[in-house]
Amino acid sequence: MTATLSRPAHAAATGPAHGLVGTWQLTRLALRRDRVVLPIWIILLGIMPSTSSGTFETLYPTAAERAGLTASMGANPSLSLIYGPAFDLSTAGGFTAWRLGGFLALIIGLMAVFTVTRHTRAEEDTGRAELLASAVVGRYALLSAAVLVSAGASVLIGLIETGLMIGAKLPAEGAIALGGVTAATGLVFTAIAAVAVQVAEYSRTANGIGATAVGVAFLLRAVGDSTSDAQWVSWLSPIGWAQRLRPFADERWWVVLLPLAATVVVGAVGYSLLPRRDVGTGLLPPRPGPAEAAASLRSPFALAWRLHRGPLIGWLIGVAVCAAVFGSVASGIGDVVGESAQAKEIFQRLGGTDALIDAFMAAMAGMFAMVVALYGVQAALRLRTEETAIRVEPLLATGVGRLRLLGSHLVFAFGGTALMMVVSGVLLGLSNGLRGDDVGGSIGDMTVASLAQLPAVWVIVGLAVTLFGLAPKFSTAAWAIAGLALLLSLFGAVLNLPQVLLDASPFSHVPKLPAAEFTATPLIWLTGVAVVALAAGLVGWRRRDVG
Repeated sequence: MTATLSRPAHAAATGPAHGLVGTWQLTRLALRRDRVVLPIWIILLGIMPSTSSGTFETLYPTAAERAGLTASMGANPSLSLIYGPAFDLSTAGGFTAWRLGGFLALIIGLMAVFTVTRHTRAEEDTGRAELLASAVVGRYALLSAAVLVSAGASVLIGLIETGLMIGAKLPAEGAIALGGVTAATGLVFTAIAAVAVQVAEYSRTANGIGATAVGVAFLLRAVGDSTSDAQWVSWLSPIGWAQRLRPFADERWWVVLLPLAATVVVGAVGYSLLPRRDVGTGLLPPRPGPAEAAASLRSPFALAWRLHRGPLIGWLIGVAVCAAVFGSVASGIGDVVGESAQAKEIFQRLGGTDALIDAFMAAMAGMFAMVVALYGVQAALRLRTEETAIRVEPLLATGVGRLRLLGSHLVFAFGGTALMMVVSGVLLGLSNGLRGDDVGGSIGDMTVASLAQLPAVWVIVGLAVTLFGLAPKFSTAAWAIAGLALLLSLFGAVLNLPQVLLDASPFSHVPKLPAAEFTATPLIWLTGVAVVALAAGLVGWRRRDVG
Protein backbone atom coordinates (compact mmCIF):
# COMPACT_ATOMS: atom_id res chain seq x y z
CA MET A 1 0.00 0.00 0.00
CA THR A 2 2.88 2.34 0.69
CA ALA A 3 4.14 2.06 -2.87
CA THR A 4 0.66 2.58 -4.26
CA LEU A 5 0.20 5.85 -2.33
CA SER A 6 3.69 7.25 -2.69
CA ARG A 7 3.88 7.10 -6.46
CA PRO A 8 0.80 9.24 -7.22
CA ALA A 9 1.78 11.62 -4.43
CA HIS A 10 5.13 12.14 -6.11
CA ALA A 11 3.44 12.67 -9.45
CA ALA A 12 1.09 15.19 -7.85
CA ALA A 13 4.02 17.24 -6.71
CA THR A 14 5.79 17.33 -10.06
CA GLY A 15 3.20 17.97 -12.77
CA PRO A 16 0.83 20.94 -12.98
CA ALA A 17 -2.10 18.76 -13.96
CA HIS A 18 -1.39 16.20 -11.25
CA GLY A 19 -1.00 19.05 -8.76
CA LEU A 20 -4.78 19.49 -8.87
CA VAL A 21 -5.58 15.86 -8.01
CA GLY A 22 -8.23 15.77 -5.29
CA THR A 23 -9.47 19.32 -5.86
CA TRP A 24 -13.07 18.28 -6.46
CA GLN A 25 -13.17 16.09 -3.33
CA LEU A 26 -11.71 18.88 -1.20
CA THR A 27 -14.17 21.36 -2.69
CA ARG A 28 -17.05 19.11 -1.67
CA LEU A 29 -15.56 18.82 1.82
CA ALA A 30 -15.23 22.60 2.12
CA LEU A 31 -18.83 23.11 0.99
CA ARG A 32 -20.00 20.58 3.55
CA ARG A 33 -18.08 22.31 6.32
CA ASP A 34 -19.50 25.69 5.30
CA ARG A 35 -23.04 24.45 4.72
CA VAL A 36 -24.38 26.83 7.39
CA VAL A 37 -22.12 29.89 7.26
CA LEU A 38 -21.73 30.24 3.50
CA PRO A 39 -25.48 30.25 2.68
CA ILE A 40 -25.94 33.03 5.25
CA TRP A 41 -23.33 35.17 3.47
CA ILE A 42 -24.86 34.41 0.07
CA ILE A 43 -28.47 35.05 1.02
CA LEU A 44 -27.86 38.26 2.98
CA LEU A 45 -25.59 39.85 0.39
CA GLY A 46 -27.68 38.57 -2.52
CA ILE A 47 -31.03 39.97 -1.39
CA MET A 48 -29.82 43.26 0.10
CA PRO A 49 -29.82 45.46 -3.04
CA SER A 50 -33.25 44.43 -4.32
CA THR A 51 -34.81 44.79 -0.87
CA SER A 52 -33.24 48.20 -0.34
CA SER A 53 -34.38 49.51 -3.71
CA GLY A 54 -38.02 49.21 -2.64
CA THR A 55 -37.56 51.87 0.02
CA PHE A 56 -36.49 54.57 -2.44
CA GLU A 57 -39.97 55.52 -3.59
CA THR A 58 -41.19 55.50 0.01
CA LEU A 59 -38.46 57.90 1.15
CA TYR A 60 -38.66 60.15 -1.93
CA PRO A 61 -42.12 59.83 -3.52
CA THR A 62 -42.01 62.92 -5.77
CA ALA A 63 -39.85 63.73 -8.78
CA ALA A 64 -38.92 67.10 -7.24
CA GLU A 65 -37.44 65.39 -4.18
CA ARG A 66 -35.44 62.96 -6.31
CA ALA A 67 -34.13 65.62 -8.65
CA GLY A 68 -32.10 67.36 -5.97
CA LEU A 69 -30.55 64.26 -4.43
CA THR A 70 -27.50 63.97 -6.66
CA ALA A 71 -26.54 67.64 -6.29
CA SER A 72 -27.08 67.87 -2.53
CA MET A 73 -25.57 64.56 -1.49
CA GLY A 74 -22.94 64.35 -4.21
CA ALA A 75 -21.47 67.65 -3.07
CA ASN A 76 -21.19 66.50 0.54
CA PRO A 77 -17.69 65.15 1.35
CA SER A 78 -18.98 63.57 4.54
CA LEU A 79 -21.49 61.45 2.65
CA SER A 80 -18.90 60.66 -0.03
CA LEU A 81 -16.54 59.47 2.69
CA ILE A 82 -19.08 56.91 3.86
CA TYR A 83 -20.95 55.88 0.73
CA GLY A 84 -18.76 56.94 -2.18
CA PRO A 85 -19.43 59.21 -5.16
CA ALA A 86 -23.03 59.98 -6.05
CA PHE A 87 -23.37 59.68 -9.83
CA ASP A 88 -27.15 59.54 -10.26
CA LEU A 89 -29.45 59.38 -7.23
CA SER A 90 -32.63 60.22 -9.12
CA THR A 91 -33.50 56.55 -9.68
CA ALA A 92 -34.00 53.64 -7.32
CA GLY A 93 -31.13 51.73 -8.93
CA GLY A 94 -28.67 54.61 -8.72
CA PHE A 95 -29.60 55.36 -5.12
CA THR A 96 -29.23 51.69 -4.16
CA ALA A 97 -25.84 51.38 -5.85
CA TRP A 98 -24.65 54.49 -4.01
CA ARG A 99 -25.94 53.43 -0.60
CA LEU A 100 -24.87 49.79 -0.76
CA GLY A 101 -22.20 49.40 -3.44
CA GLY A 102 -19.21 50.19 -1.24
CA PHE A 103 -20.48 48.19 1.72
CA LEU A 104 -21.26 45.18 -0.47
CA ALA A 105 -17.69 45.27 -1.78
CA LEU A 106 -16.33 45.59 1.76
CA ILE A 107 -18.34 42.69 3.16
CA ILE A 108 -17.78 40.34 0.23
CA GLY A 109 -14.06 41.06 0.55
CA LEU A 110 -14.09 39.95 4.18
CA MET A 111 -16.11 36.86 3.24
CA ALA A 112 -13.52 35.90 0.62
CA VAL A 113 -10.59 36.36 3.00
CA PHE A 114 -12.15 34.32 5.80
CA THR A 115 -13.27 31.55 3.44
CA VAL A 116 -9.90 31.07 1.76
CA THR A 117 -8.01 31.16 5.07
CA ARG A 118 -10.40 28.73 6.73
CA HIS A 119 -9.86 26.07 4.08
CA THR A 120 -6.10 26.53 3.59
CA ARG A 121 -3.97 28.00 6.34
CA ALA A 122 -6.33 26.92 9.14
CA GLU A 123 -6.12 23.35 7.83
CA GLU A 124 -2.33 23.55 7.98
CA ASP A 125 -2.47 24.91 11.55
CA THR A 126 -4.37 21.83 12.71
CA GLY A 127 -2.14 19.38 10.82
CA ARG A 128 -4.93 18.08 8.59
CA ALA A 129 -3.34 19.51 5.46
CA GLU A 130 -0.17 17.53 6.06
CA LEU A 131 -2.15 14.31 6.36
CA LEU A 132 -3.89 15.10 3.08
CA ALA A 133 -0.58 15.93 1.40
CA SER A 134 0.76 12.48 2.34
CA ALA A 135 -2.03 10.79 0.33
CA VAL A 136 -3.14 11.12 -3.28
CA VAL A 137 -3.75 14.89 -3.12
CA GLY A 138 -2.04 17.39 -5.39
CA ARG A 139 0.08 20.24 -4.09
CA TYR A 140 -2.35 22.84 -5.42
CA ALA A 141 -5.56 20.98 -4.53
CA LEU A 142 -6.19 22.56 -1.12
CA LEU A 143 -5.69 26.11 -2.36
CA SER A 144 -7.69 25.45 -5.51
CA ALA A 145 -10.61 24.06 -3.52
CA ALA A 146 -10.66 27.13 -1.27
CA VAL A 147 -10.44 29.48 -4.26
CA LEU A 148 -13.27 27.64 -6.03
CA VAL A 149 -15.52 27.88 -2.97
CA SER A 150 -14.80 31.57 -2.39
CA ALA A 151 -15.00 32.50 -6.08
CA GLY A 152 -18.12 30.43 -6.58
CA ALA A 153 -19.82 32.10 -3.62
CA SER A 154 -18.87 35.53 -4.97
CA VAL A 155 -20.25 34.76 -8.43
CA LEU A 156 -23.44 33.29 -6.95
CA ILE A 157 -23.95 36.41 -4.86
CA GLY A 158 -23.57 38.53 -7.98
CA LEU A 159 -26.05 36.38 -9.91
CA ILE A 160 -28.63 36.52 -7.12
CA GLU A 161 -28.24 40.29 -6.84
CA THR A 162 -28.70 40.68 -10.59
CA GLY A 163 -31.71 38.36 -10.82
CA LEU A 164 -33.55 39.89 -7.87
CA MET A 165 -32.93 43.46 -9.02
CA ILE A 166 -34.24 42.64 -12.48
CA GLY A 167 -37.20 40.98 -10.79
CA ALA A 168 -37.74 44.21 -8.85
CA LYS A 169 -38.09 45.98 -12.24
CA LEU A 170 -34.77 47.78 -12.10
CA PRO A 171 -32.92 48.29 -15.41
CA ALA A 172 -31.22 45.06 -16.46
CA GLU A 173 -28.02 46.77 -17.55
CA GLY A 174 -27.51 48.42 -14.18
CA ALA A 175 -28.45 45.24 -12.32
CA ILE A 176 -25.85 43.27 -14.29
CA ALA A 177 -23.27 45.96 -13.58
CA LEU A 178 -23.86 46.03 -9.82
CA GLY A 179 -24.07 42.25 -9.47
CA GLY A 180 -21.06 41.72 -11.73
CA VAL A 181 -18.80 44.20 -10.00
CA THR A 182 -19.75 42.82 -6.58
CA ALA A 183 -18.72 39.36 -7.76
CA ALA A 184 -15.53 40.74 -9.32
CA THR A 185 -14.57 42.40 -6.02
CA GLY A 186 -14.98 39.06 -4.28
CA LEU A 187 -12.65 37.52 -6.84
CA VAL A 188 -9.99 40.18 -6.22
CA PHE A 189 -9.94 39.56 -2.47
CA THR A 190 -10.01 35.81 -3.05
CA ALA A 191 -6.75 36.26 -4.95
CA ILE A 192 -5.34 38.53 -2.22
CA ALA A 193 -6.20 35.90 0.39
CA ALA A 194 -4.45 33.26 -1.74
CA VAL A 195 -1.26 35.31 -1.40
CA ALA A 196 -1.79 36.01 2.31
CA VAL A 197 -2.00 32.31 3.19
CA GLN A 198 1.37 31.70 1.49
CA VAL A 199 3.07 34.53 3.34
CA ALA A 200 1.66 33.99 6.83
CA GLU A 201 2.66 31.22 9.21
CA TYR A 202 -0.72 30.99 10.98
CA SER A 203 -4.35 31.45 10.02
CA ARG A 204 -4.86 34.40 12.35
CA THR A 205 -1.97 36.22 10.65
CA ALA A 206 -3.36 35.42 7.20
CA ASN A 207 -6.78 36.69 8.24
CA GLY A 208 -5.12 39.81 9.60
CA ILE A 209 -3.26 40.46 6.35
CA GLY A 210 -6.39 39.90 4.26
CA ALA A 211 -8.64 41.99 6.50
CA THR A 212 -6.04 44.76 6.51
CA ALA A 213 -6.05 44.72 2.71
CA VAL A 214 -9.84 45.11 2.75
CA GLY A 215 -9.63 47.93 5.30
CA VAL A 216 -6.92 49.76 3.35
CA ALA A 217 -8.98 49.43 0.18
CA PHE A 218 -12.00 50.96 1.92
CA LEU A 219 -9.87 53.75 3.44
CA LEU A 220 -8.27 54.59 0.08
CA ARG A 221 -11.71 54.75 -1.49
CA ALA A 222 -13.00 56.97 1.34
CA VAL A 223 -10.07 59.40 1.16
CA GLY A 224 -10.25 59.68 -2.61
CA ASP A 225 -14.00 60.19 -2.75
CA SER A 226 -14.09 62.81 0.01
CA THR A 227 -11.13 64.88 -1.25
CA SER A 228 -11.62 66.71 -4.53
CA ASP A 229 -7.89 67.06 -5.15
CA ALA A 230 -7.11 63.38 -4.53
CA GLN A 231 -9.81 61.49 -6.40
CA TRP A 232 -7.12 59.45 -8.13
CA VAL A 233 -6.55 57.66 -4.81
CA SER A 234 -9.87 55.85 -5.25
CA TRP A 235 -8.50 54.23 -8.41
CA LEU A 236 -5.95 52.41 -6.22
CA SER A 237 -8.72 50.52 -4.43
CA PRO A 238 -10.73 47.49 -5.60
CA ILE A 239 -13.67 48.95 -3.70
CA GLY A 240 -13.19 52.18 -5.61
CA TRP A 241 -13.29 50.22 -8.87
CA ALA A 242 -16.61 48.69 -7.83
CA GLN A 243 -18.20 52.12 -7.57
CA ARG A 244 -16.55 53.65 -10.61
CA LEU A 245 -18.21 51.15 -12.88
CA ARG A 246 -21.21 53.42 -12.15
CA PRO A 247 -24.10 50.92 -12.02
CA PHE A 248 -27.42 52.52 -13.05
CA ALA A 249 -25.56 55.71 -14.04
CA ASP A 250 -24.22 55.42 -17.59
CA GLU A 251 -22.12 52.32 -16.89
CA ARG A 252 -18.46 52.29 -17.84
CA TRP A 253 -17.96 48.62 -18.67
CA TRP A 254 -14.22 48.85 -19.22
CA VAL A 255 -13.74 49.36 -15.47
CA VAL A 256 -14.65 45.72 -14.82
CA LEU A 257 -11.41 44.76 -16.55
CA LEU A 258 -9.46 46.19 -13.59
CA PRO A 259 -10.69 43.71 -10.94
CA LEU A 260 -10.55 40.83 -13.42
CA ALA A 261 -6.95 41.63 -14.36
CA ALA A 262 -6.01 42.07 -10.71
CA THR A 263 -7.55 38.70 -9.90
CA VAL A 264 -5.50 36.94 -12.56
CA VAL A 265 -2.21 38.66 -11.67
CA VAL A 266 -2.51 38.42 -7.88
CA GLY A 267 -3.90 34.88 -8.06
CA ALA A 268 -0.95 33.82 -10.22
CA VAL A 269 1.38 35.24 -7.58
CA GLY A 270 -0.35 33.16 -4.91
CA TYR A 271 -0.02 29.96 -6.92
CA SER A 272 3.61 30.70 -7.78
CA LEU A 273 4.46 31.19 -4.10
CA LEU A 274 2.84 27.93 -2.99
CA PRO A 275 5.66 25.55 -4.11
CA ARG A 276 8.26 27.79 -2.46
CA ARG A 277 7.27 26.79 1.06
CA ASP A 278 6.69 23.62 3.05
CA VAL A 279 3.28 22.52 4.28
CA GLY A 280 2.58 24.13 7.64
CA THR A 281 5.05 26.97 7.19
CA GLY A 282 4.90 30.42 5.65
CA LEU A 283 7.26 32.39 3.47
CA LEU A 284 7.80 34.69 6.43
CA PRO A 285 8.13 32.30 9.37
CA PRO A 286 8.13 33.76 12.88
CA ARG A 287 11.49 34.45 14.42
CA PRO A 288 12.70 31.65 16.72
CA GLY A 289 12.59 32.60 20.35
CA PRO A 290 15.35 32.18 22.91
CA ALA A 291 16.17 28.74 24.29
CA GLU A 292 14.75 29.71 27.70
CA ALA A 293 11.62 31.76 28.25
CA ALA A 294 11.99 35.14 29.87
CA ALA A 295 10.63 35.75 33.33
CA SER A 296 7.91 37.88 31.78
CA LEU A 297 6.40 34.75 30.17
CA ARG A 298 6.00 32.73 33.37
CA SER A 299 2.26 33.27 33.77
CA PRO A 300 -0.88 32.59 31.70
CA PHE A 301 -1.54 36.31 31.38
CA ALA A 302 1.99 36.95 30.09
CA LEU A 303 1.48 34.25 27.45
CA ALA A 304 -1.91 35.72 26.54
CA TRP A 305 -0.30 39.15 26.16
CA ARG A 306 2.29 37.70 23.80
CA LEU A 307 -0.48 36.12 21.69
CA HIS A 308 -2.82 39.11 21.68
CA ARG A 309 -0.48 42.09 21.53
CA GLY A 310 -0.05 42.07 17.74
CA PRO A 311 -3.77 42.02 16.87
CA LEU A 312 -4.57 44.45 19.68
CA ILE A 313 -2.02 47.02 18.51
CA GLY A 314 -3.07 46.60 14.87
CA TRP A 315 -6.75 47.05 15.68
CA LEU A 316 -6.00 50.07 17.89
CA ILE A 317 -4.08 51.77 15.09
CA GLY A 318 -6.85 51.06 12.59
CA VAL A 319 -9.58 52.31 14.94
CA ALA A 320 -7.58 55.44 15.78
CA VAL A 321 -6.92 56.37 12.15
CA CYS A 322 -10.52 55.79 11.06
CA ALA A 323 -11.95 57.67 14.06
CA ALA A 324 -9.75 60.67 13.34
CA VAL A 325 -10.79 60.69 9.66
CA PHE A 326 -14.53 60.27 10.25
CA GLY A 327 -14.63 62.78 13.10
CA SER A 328 -12.88 65.45 11.05
CA VAL A 329 -15.61 65.53 8.40
CA ALA A 330 -18.61 65.63 10.76
CA SER A 331 -18.73 69.42 11.02
CA GLY A 332 -19.10 69.75 7.25
CA ILE A 333 -22.49 68.04 7.15
CA GLY A 334 -24.59 70.99 8.22
CA ASP A 335 -22.64 73.49 6.12
CA VAL A 336 -22.91 71.49 2.90
CA VAL A 337 -26.38 70.01 3.24
CA GLY A 338 -28.03 73.11 4.61
CA GLU A 339 -31.79 72.62 4.41
CA SER A 340 -31.69 69.42 2.41
CA ALA A 341 -34.55 67.37 3.80
CA GLN A 342 -33.29 64.25 2.07
CA ALA A 343 -29.85 64.24 3.71
CA LYS A 344 -31.39 65.22 7.02
CA GLU A 345 -33.78 62.30 6.82
CA ILE A 346 -30.96 59.83 6.16
CA PHE A 347 -29.02 60.94 9.21
CA GLN A 348 -32.12 61.01 11.36
CA ARG A 349 -32.62 57.34 10.49
CA LEU A 350 -28.98 56.61 11.27
CA GLY A 351 -28.68 58.57 14.48
CA GLY A 352 -32.20 59.14 15.73
CA THR A 353 -31.87 62.89 16.35
CA ASP A 354 -32.70 66.12 14.57
CA ALA A 355 -29.19 67.57 14.83
CA LEU A 356 -27.28 66.50 11.75
CA ILE A 357 -23.82 66.53 13.30
CA ASP A 358 -24.97 64.73 16.43
CA ALA A 359 -26.80 62.19 14.27
CA PHE A 360 -23.65 61.60 12.24
CA MET A 361 -21.52 61.20 15.37
CA ALA A 362 -24.07 58.83 16.92
CA ALA A 363 -23.99 56.75 13.77
CA MET A 364 -20.18 56.68 13.86
CA ALA A 365 -20.14 55.58 17.51
CA GLY A 366 -22.47 52.70 16.63
CA MET A 367 -20.47 51.75 13.55
CA PHE A 368 -17.21 51.62 15.48
CA ALA A 369 -18.89 49.48 18.14
CA MET A 370 -19.96 46.95 15.52
CA VAL A 371 -16.44 46.78 14.10
CA VAL A 372 -14.84 46.52 17.55
CA ALA A 373 -17.17 43.61 18.32
CA LEU A 374 -15.40 41.69 15.56
CA TYR A 375 -12.12 42.12 17.41
CA GLY A 376 -13.86 40.92 20.57
CA VAL A 377 -14.93 37.72 18.82
CA GLN A 378 -11.41 37.20 17.49
CA ALA A 379 -9.90 37.62 20.97
CA ALA A 380 -12.52 35.45 22.67
CA LEU A 381 -11.90 32.57 20.25
CA ARG A 382 -8.10 32.80 20.44
CA LEU A 383 -7.94 30.05 23.05
CA ARG A 384 -9.99 27.80 20.76
CA THR A 385 -7.25 28.17 18.14
CA GLU A 386 -4.67 27.18 20.74
CA GLU A 387 -6.86 24.26 21.77
CA THR A 388 -7.25 22.81 18.27
CA ALA A 389 -3.48 23.21 17.76
CA ILE A 390 -2.98 21.02 20.89
CA ARG A 391 -1.16 23.76 22.78
CA VAL A 392 -3.66 24.01 25.63
CA GLU A 393 -3.35 20.50 27.06
CA PRO A 394 0.37 20.85 27.94
CA LEU A 395 -0.45 24.07 29.83
CA LEU A 396 -3.28 22.48 31.76
CA ALA A 397 -1.04 19.54 32.62
CA THR A 398 0.95 21.97 34.79
CA GLY A 399 -0.40 23.97 37.69
CA VAL A 400 -2.40 26.33 35.46
CA GLY A 401 -6.13 26.21 36.12
CA ARG A 402 -8.75 26.31 33.39
CA LEU A 403 -10.46 29.49 34.51
CA ARG A 404 -7.15 31.24 35.02
CA LEU A 405 -6.07 30.35 31.50
CA LEU A 406 -9.35 31.41 29.87
CA GLY A 407 -9.55 34.52 32.03
CA SER A 408 -6.17 35.66 30.75
CA HIS A 409 -7.54 35.68 27.20
CA LEU A 410 -10.84 37.25 28.18
CA VAL A 411 -9.00 40.24 29.62
CA PHE A 412 -8.19 41.17 26.03
CA ALA A 413 -11.63 40.23 24.69
CA PHE A 414 -13.44 42.49 27.15
CA GLY A 415 -10.73 44.95 28.16
CA GLY A 416 -9.41 45.32 24.62
CA THR A 417 -12.85 46.22 23.28
CA ALA A 418 -13.29 48.76 26.09
CA LEU A 419 -9.93 50.34 25.25
CA MET A 420 -10.83 50.57 21.56
CA MET A 421 -14.16 52.20 22.29
CA VAL A 422 -12.44 54.79 24.48
CA VAL A 423 -9.85 55.47 21.76
CA SER A 424 -12.54 55.78 19.08
CA GLY A 425 -14.62 58.10 21.23
CA VAL A 426 -11.70 60.35 22.17
CA LEU A 427 -10.44 60.68 18.59
CA LEU A 428 -13.92 61.13 17.10
CA GLY A 429 -14.48 63.92 19.63
CA LEU A 430 -11.02 65.43 19.24
CA SER A 431 -11.06 65.63 15.45
CA ASN A 432 -14.62 66.97 15.45
CA GLY A 433 -13.89 69.41 18.27
CA LEU A 434 -10.86 70.85 16.50
CA ARG A 435 -13.08 71.70 13.53
CA GLY A 436 -15.85 73.10 15.74
CA ASP A 437 -13.75 74.88 18.41
CA ASP A 438 -15.16 72.78 21.26
CA VAL A 439 -12.54 70.14 21.95
CA GLY A 440 -13.35 69.46 25.59
CA GLY A 441 -17.09 69.16 25.16
CA SER A 442 -16.84 67.09 22.00
CA ILE A 443 -14.36 64.63 23.53
CA GLY A 444 -16.53 64.22 26.61
CA ASP A 445 -19.72 63.67 24.61
CA MET A 446 -18.18 61.16 22.21
CA THR A 447 -16.38 59.22 24.94
CA VAL A 448 -19.68 58.76 26.76
CA ALA A 449 -21.43 57.87 23.49
CA SER A 450 -18.79 55.26 22.68
CA LEU A 451 -18.80 53.73 26.16
CA ALA A 452 -22.59 53.49 25.98
CA GLN A 453 -22.10 51.05 23.09
CA LEU A 454 -19.86 48.80 25.18
CA PRO A 455 -22.61 46.60 26.73
CA ALA A 456 -23.83 45.70 23.22
CA VAL A 457 -20.26 44.82 22.19
CA TRP A 458 -19.90 42.65 25.29
CA VAL A 459 -23.09 40.77 24.44
CA ILE A 460 -21.47 39.64 21.18
CA VAL A 461 -18.25 38.73 23.01
CA GLY A 462 -20.20 36.90 25.71
CA LEU A 463 -22.04 34.81 23.13
CA ALA A 464 -18.68 33.90 21.57
CA VAL A 465 -17.52 32.68 25.00
CA THR A 466 -20.75 30.70 25.38
CA LEU A 467 -20.13 28.88 22.13
CA PHE A 468 -16.50 28.24 23.06
CA GLY A 469 -17.49 26.74 26.40
CA LEU A 470 -20.66 24.83 25.54
CA ALA A 471 -20.35 24.04 21.83
CA PRO A 472 -16.69 24.41 20.81
CA LYS A 473 -17.20 22.71 17.44
CA PHE A 474 -19.57 25.51 16.50
CA SER A 475 -17.54 28.35 18.01
CA THR A 476 -16.96 29.89 14.57
CA ALA A 477 -20.69 30.64 14.49
CA ALA A 478 -19.80 33.61 16.70
CA TRP A 479 -18.60 35.34 13.54
CA ALA A 480 -22.01 34.80 11.97
CA ILE A 481 -23.68 36.27 15.06
CA ALA A 482 -21.48 39.36 14.95
CA GLY A 483 -21.95 39.75 11.20
CA LEU A 484 -25.73 39.40 11.44
CA ALA A 485 -25.90 42.01 14.20
CA LEU A 486 -23.80 44.36 12.07
CA LEU A 487 -25.96 43.92 8.97
CA LEU A 488 -29.22 44.33 10.90
CA SER A 489 -27.96 47.51 12.54
CA LEU A 490 -26.56 49.04 9.36
CA PHE A 491 -29.29 48.13 6.89
CA GLY A 492 -32.28 46.88 8.87
CA ALA A 493 -34.01 50.24 9.24
CA VAL A 494 -33.28 51.20 5.64
CA LEU A 495 -34.77 47.92 4.44
CA ASN A 496 -37.86 48.40 6.63
CA LEU A 497 -37.37 45.04 8.32
CA PRO A 498 -39.82 44.05 11.07
CA GLN A 499 -38.99 45.48 14.48
CA VAL A 500 -38.63 42.00 15.95
CA LEU A 501 -35.70 41.38 13.60
CA LEU A 502 -34.13 44.75 14.36
CA ASP A 503 -34.37 44.00 18.08
CA ALA A 504 -32.28 40.86 17.56
CA SER A 505 -29.21 43.09 17.29
CA PRO A 506 -27.98 44.32 20.68
CA PHE A 507 -26.85 47.57 19.06
CA SER A 508 -30.45 48.54 18.33
CA HIS A 509 -31.12 48.92 22.07
CA VAL A 510 -28.32 51.40 22.80
CA PRO A 511 -29.39 55.07 23.24
CA LYS A 512 -28.24 57.16 20.28
CA LEU A 513 -25.91 59.50 22.10
CA PRO A 514 -24.71 62.26 22.12
CA ALA A 515 -28.00 64.11 21.43
CA ALA A 516 -30.58 61.51 22.43
CA GLU A 517 -31.64 61.24 26.02
CA PHE A 518 -29.54 58.83 28.07
CA THR A 519 -31.44 55.83 29.45
CA ALA A 520 -29.66 53.31 31.64
CA THR A 521 -32.27 50.55 31.53
CA PRO A 522 -31.33 48.99 28.15
CA LEU A 523 -27.64 49.16 29.05
CA ILE A 524 -28.30 47.33 32.32
CA TRP A 525 -30.21 44.62 30.48
CA LEU A 526 -27.50 44.26 27.86
CA THR A 527 -24.84 44.00 30.57
CA GLY A 528 -26.92 41.32 32.30
CA VAL A 529 -27.19 39.32 29.08
CA ALA A 530 -23.42 39.59 28.58
CA VAL A 531 -22.78 38.39 32.15
CA VAL A 532 -25.11 35.41 31.77
CA ALA A 533 -23.52 34.46 28.45
CA LEU A 534 -20.05 34.75 29.96
CA ALA A 535 -21.02 32.65 32.98
CA ALA A 536 -22.48 29.93 30.74
CA GLY A 537 -19.26 29.81 28.73
CA LEU A 538 -17.10 29.58 31.85
CA VAL A 539 -19.18 26.75 33.29
CA GLY A 540 -19.04 24.86 30.01
CA TRP A 541 -15.26 25.33 29.75
CA ARG A 542 -14.75 23.93 33.25
CA ARG A 543 -16.80 20.81 32.57
CA ARG A 544 -16.06 19.83 28.98
CA ASP A 545 -13.16 17.85 27.59
CA VAL A 546 -10.25 19.77 26.13
CA GLY A 547 -9.84 19.32 22.40
